[in-house]
Amino acid sequence: MRISLFAGSTCELAPQLLSAIDKQPASQPLWCGLFGLQGDEQAERRHHGGPERALHHYPADHYPFWHSWQRSLGLADPVTPWQPAAFGENLSTLGMSEGQVHIGDVFRLGEALVQVSQPRSPCFKLNARFGYPGFAVLLQASGRCGWLLRVLEEGWVAPDAELTLIDRAYNLSVRRCADILFNQERVEADLHQLAELPVLSPNWRQHARDWLEQGEPGDWRRRLLGPEGISA
Repeated sequence: MRISLFAGSTCELAPQLLSAIDKQPASQPLWCGLFGLQGDEQAERRHHGGPERALHHYPADHYPFWHSWQRSLGLADPVTPWQPAAFGENLSTLGMSEGQVHIGDVFRLGEALVQVSQPRSPCFKLNARFGYPGFAVLLQASGRCGWLLRVLEEGWVAPDAELTLIDRAYNLSVRRCADILFNQERVEADLHQLAELPVLSPNWRQHARDWLEQGEPGDWRRRLLGPEGISA
């Protein structure tokens, strides 16, 4: 499956709000290291980037859906057009979605070898990116979040490299994983599955353990709505 490749640097998304979500198409091969693509930045390394979140893949198949959603509600055109890289992804493909890709799937990406580590957790910066308050909440509920990958083997990746599934060892789709944590009532067996899945990122396994131990899900308001979400 052929990809489109994107990278970007940190800039001001809104007043006093920095982000590297504005990715641009790569014009030449980029080195894919353990922390991501050469020249690609993250504004807040606590919440973005790192070895478990080195790359973000968003299906290009979802863009027609968001366009139809916007038009059906009579909303103004988004600040950022519905097109690949709008969600800040590094990789975009057609014909691959959250229901088809599994946690732990290993792909050959050009010379690199990458592995799906977790679903993407949407954040409030997407609200500013598109100009729709609360859009991150809708994105999370829709399951159309994309996924993040770790890099198992470094290598060069061309802008039109092939993405090829090499290995699938676990039967948990990205969509199902996200739904367990975000979009369903507490089911202990499901949470134990996440907590004990070795190829799921440590952060997501901890979220599942916290819910099991504390008896309630995480409070996502700050992530989805921004600092003002704490008092909402």
